[in-house]
Formats: sequence, C-alpha cells, structure tokens
Amino acid sequence: MRHLPLAAFATAVLGLSGCTWVHMAPGAKAVKVMATAPTGCEKRGEVSVSVADKVAMVYERNDLRVREELETLARNEAPGIGADTISPLGPPRNGDQQFAAWRCGN
Repeated sequence: MRHLPLAAFATAVLGLSGCTWVHMAPGAKAVKVMATAPTGCEKRGEVSVSVADKVAMVYERNDLRVREELETLARNEAPGIGADTISPLGPPRNGDQQFAAWRCGN
C-alpha cells in the first residue's frame, strides 16, 4: 500500500483551502450587505449559515474566504424569505454566522 507523502498532502490541503465552494444563487446578487442593521426597513427574519472553517481537521481555512462564503450563503437565503438586504448579527464563530434579513425596497 502506498502512502501519500506529507509534502503532497500539504500541497493538496493548501490548494483546496483556496477554493470557493459556495456560489451565488440566482437573485442573490441583488441582495445588499450592510455592516449594521439598516433603518427604515422591515425585518423578515434571521438566517443561520455554516461552512467548514478547517480542512481535514488540521488546516484552518483563510478567515477572509470563510467570511465571504458565509456572506454568500446568507445572500442566497435572503430572497427566499422576501429580503433584499442582510446584516450580520455577530462575527463568524467556528464557521457559523447569523444574519438579520431585511426588506428595504432596494
């Protein structure tokens, strides 16, 4: 039985960590992202999203990439509950994050 050399494994892990596995759904591109809760908007609910923040339980993924994927997932969910804007309810934690979803009439 052949074993994968450590260098090849490390290269594969690093290569996968740069990949974006989350893609924008139709309609999600129009969803705006606000840093804080917008004023004058109707709250439509909350969205909880999650991505892997570690690869093979060994390598921690790039924090910016994880944040981008969480935001994309939240934007993907917003149109389904009649929202056109999202705002984070707190920072990401262990690959999980919650967002408030709003209808602002954008």
